[in-house]
Amino acid sequence: MQSFKRKSPEEILKSIYELHRGRLKVYVGAVNGSGKTYHMLREGQMLKAEGIDVVICAVSTLQRPETVEQLAGLERVPSIHWKQDGMEKKDLNLDALVRRNPEVVLVDGLAHANREGASFPTRLEDIHYLLGHGISIITTVNIYELRGMTELVQKLIGIDVKDTVPEGTLELADEVRLIDVSPETLLQRLAAGHLRNIPDKAVFNRGNLGVLRELALRWMAEGVNDTLEKHREEQGLIGAAGVAERILVSAQYHWNGSIYVRRGQQIARRLNGDMLVVTFVNPRRKLSPEAATFKRSLTQLSEKVGAKFAELPLPTRRMLPQALVRYALEHRVTRIVLGHSKQTRMQELWQGSIVGDILKQTKNVDIFVVADRAETEGERILPAKTREEHGAAEPYRRLSEAEVEQQIGRIRRGRFKVYIGAAPGVGKTYTMLREGNDLRKKGIDVRIGLLETHGRDETTAQVGALPSFSRAVLDYRGTQLEEMDTASILARNPEVVLVDELAHTNMPGSKHKKRYEDVLEILEAGISVISTMNIQHLESLNDAVEQITGVRVRETVPDFILRQADEVELIDVAPKALQQRMREGKIYAMDKVDQALGNFFKTGNLIALRELALRELADDVDERLESWQRRSPLRGGANREEMIFVGVTLSSGAERLIRRGFRIAYRLKASWHVFYRHNGSGFTPQEQERLQAIERLTRRLGGTFEMQKGPRTRKLGEALVRKADELGSTQMILGQSGRNRWQRLWRGDVVSLLLRQARYMDILVVADFDPSAQIKKEGIFFSTE
Repeated sequence: MQSFKRKSPEEILKSIYELHRGRLKVYVGAVNGSGKTYHMLREGQMLKAEGIDVVICAVSTLQRPETVEQLAGLERVPSIHWKQDGMEKKDLNLDALVRRNPEVVLVDGLAHANREGASFPTRLEDIHYLLGHGISIITTVNIYELRGMTELVQKLIGIDVKDTVPEGTLELADEVRLIDVSPETLLQRLAAGHLRNIPDKAVFNRGNLGVLRELALRWMAEGVNDTLEKHREEQGLIGAAGVAERILVSAQYHWNGSIYVRRGQQIARRLNGDMLVVTFVNPRRKLSPEAATFKRSLTQLSEKVGAKFAELPLPTRRMLPQALVRYALEHRVTRIVLGHSKQTRMQELWQGSIVGDILKQTKNVDIFVVADRAETEGERILPAKTREEHGAAEPYRRLSEAEVEQQIGRIRRGRFKVYIGAAPGVGKTYTMLREGNDLRKKGIDVRIGLLETHGRDETTAQVGALPSFSRAVLDYRGTQLEEMDTASILARNPEVVLVDELAHTNMPGSKHKKRYEDVLEILEAGISVISTMNIQHLESLNDAVEQITGVRVRETVPDFILRQADEVELIDVAPKALQQRMREGKIYAMDKVDQALGNFFKTGNLIALRELALRELADDVDERLESWQRRSPLRGGANREEMIFVGVTLSSGAERLIRRGFRIAYRLKASWHVFYRHNGSGFTPQEQERLQAIERLTRRLGGTFEMQKGPRTRKLGEALVRKADELGSTQMILGQSGRNRWQRLWRGDVVSLLLRQARYMDILVVADFDPSAQIKKEGIFFSTE
């Protein structure tokens, strides 16, 4: 940490300049009509209510009713109007704005190009001029107007963008906020006539809108990741943060090096992660002609797949594990990909096992050992053919009675929409209520099923004219408790019901244990539901959230609930803005503010949770795109049939393995199986309780669970291999061994045995999470200085 380091004269001058310079905030959207101008004007109204001097200039509402409403009472500084190709344009009146000298100017279109003869060629330069005069700016931009994205967007959906802003522009902004809107909402706005003057309506189809939305989410996630890495460096933390995936492939100048790189590429694309390739060479030995050829091939392949390549010196083989782990920590790697060892057990005992030594030294880094299929299948490259899509030529096939019933159920089912956020206080409930009021104005019967305002005045004010259902009163051990009255909702049968806090656990005595089960019942009755939840409540992210925040979230929602939603929209708020809301008492009571800011609402936590939410929703959009269009997603296809086998014990790490197995299987569109082998005659009450908890979690996430009884530990590895083969498994997932050296010698080491006996299979060894391993200091592993 640098808090006591004296600032240089340059740093002091920069800090003084920043005091006088205005603030820049940018609203980013996927496309026109996403609501950027609406949110910008609404923020202007809030700032004005707080006594801040706000004006607007060159704002285009395009006569959208909701946006026009937000203009009320805001002072307008006239813009300079001109025409280009028959289209009216608006330039900022810089002289008038400087004379007026407001605290904040709201202006649309960051990528706007000015008229010929203007003081500056672009609006971006206008804005920098105003910032230099101490005037703060809030503005808007579309994702495809960012130079660097334009070529990709043109390739994917054919948008030809003329006016853009340079790469890196938004890195200069004090705050960037993404306005996320689903394609369904945009298409509804278009059909209702609320989106006028759309430049290219051909772009407005669900597939194209989905692509733009995913690009916006992923671009935003990358920017947040850069902020997170910078923050962690300032805090003196090394290693992965537990959010973004970063894959490190360890390869040698050998024919099989390409196999590892290709497999690493497949993993990185499906996990939407960065990829690095590293090779180690002895500086005292000259490369053979064959090795030099493989080096050229490996570097070319790395460049082709977009991986960063590094060649590092390594005097002796025994130093490889430590050097590889050190490199992984310094580059925030989440998974190391390498090949199976060719050594016999005696060679490993004499020379040492590279994979075994890496496993001993790593914390918080998974180890993925690529299957050696060359001996069993004669392959030297991975299968590259995408699986054939089934059902493409099935329009004339007669549906079975069960399929007909299933389709009818989908038709009758209510529509399900979820607002998701990175943390409490981002505005999920506020937005849900606002949408409820908008629907009510259109004559739709909307009612509040369950609302938690947490005493927030802004949220309460949004209730407006929305009627609410009274809560059901339950008696629990002499205490009167309240829950959502699902029976009353079903009896009244409104068109739409608003239900807050989807992950809530109901009180004992309720019909359902969890609120999401109430929601499913309401949906099955044909009633539409709009609900809210935070990213930390998603079941499969439970371990990642604990790694980020140090808090184990007890109330969770199974992932299939989010997949069942017809629409999922992210409410994005920058961490500093969220912390400011906290300080103002807009999230929790003032007596809880300091405690919250020092724990869950710490800057690093909020940045990481924001990135986690952006990436999760981007993956959700990608899956929906692939489902709609039957095409390879932006992350790349799964490319081969996979069967994931998860071997667990009754230890506390079992849930972590199960969640990891689910997330991998989901991304690879694979089936997955959890297997536990009990080496004893019976179960203690504690063991029985653990077994039931593990089985419940597996089934809750959609996997298959199996328990088998057998002999003692030394036969466990053989049993795991036998069962994995029986299921046709392509990838085995295991946890790191918790045994010390003497226990491994006496009782055996299952992981080492499997690495020898299942070399034809991919094996992922999931790291145990150790918070202390993230701290940069001597003695944890080794110094990185």
